[in-house]
Amino acid sequence: MAGHSKWANIKHKKAATDAKRAKSWSKVSKAIMVAAKNGGSDLDTNIRLRTLVADARSVSMPKDNIERAIKKGAGQLETIAFEEFVYEGYGPNGVAIMCDILTDNRNRTAPEVKKIFEKGGGKLGASGCVSYLFDRKGLFLISSDAVGEEQLMEVSLESGADDISMQGENFEVTCSSESYSDVSQSLEEAGIECISKQVTRIPQNTVDLDVNMARQVLKLMESLDDHDDVQSVSANFNISDEAMAELANE
Repeated sequence: MAGHSKWANIKHKKAATDAKRAKSWSKVSKAIMVAAKNGGSDLDTNIRLRTLVADARSVSMPKDNIERAIKKGAGQLETIAFEEFVYEGYGPNGVAIMCDILTDNRNRTAPEVKKIFEKGGGKLGASGCVSYLFDRKGLFLISSDAVGEEQLMEVSLESGADDISMQGENFEVTCSSESYSDVSQSLEEAGIECISKQVTRIPQNTVDLDVNMARQVLKLMESLDDHDDVQSVSANFNISDEAMAELANE
C-alpha cells in the first residue's frame, strides 16, 4: 500500500480519539486564520478558506470555533501571527519526508522538528532536497462499500478529478489542488462519504519497506504529525500487503 494511502488511513483512525480530535481542531484553526488573513473571510471568493472550513467540519469542529478562527484571521479579534513554510528530510531507509509547518515561532519549531527526525532514525535536510519527488494533489479515500465505481467515476471526473484507483478495500480519488474544493463539494452533494480527504503531497515514486523498516517509518511519521506546528506530513514509502497484515496483528 502506497505511503499516502496508508498514512491517510492511520490519521483517520487516530483522529477518532478525543485527544487527537482536539489536536486536529487546533491545527485546522491555525490554517483557517492564515487563510482568512491572506484572502479575506468570504467563503465564496476565498477558495482556500472554503476548503479549510470543509475540512474543519469533516473532523467535527464546532461551528463557533470555525467562526472564531475566521474572525481572528480577518482581524476582527485579537490573533497571533503565523508563518508558513516546509521542512524536508529523510527517514529510515532513505524515505523522503515533507512537513508543512505553521508556527508563530520558527526558532522554537526548527530544533524540535530536527530532534524528532533524529530520534526517529532520520535526518532533516536542506530546502529542496526531496520536494522534487512529490506532486501537490487533492486526495480522497472512500470505502468501496459506500459507493459503486461507476457512480464514483461519474461524480469525481465530472468535477475535475484526475484519477480513481482501488487501494485495498478503498477507492482513492486524486485531483489537482485547484480542483480539490470542487471535487469535495460534488462528493458531498452526491452523498458519498469520505474516509478522509486532504490536499497533500503525493510521491512520483516510492520506496518499498519491509516490516521492520515500515514500523520505524510509521513511528517517525506519527511523531512528526503529533507536533503542534506540523500541519501535515507526506512521505514516499510503500508497504506490501504481507507487511501490512503483520503490522495489523501487532
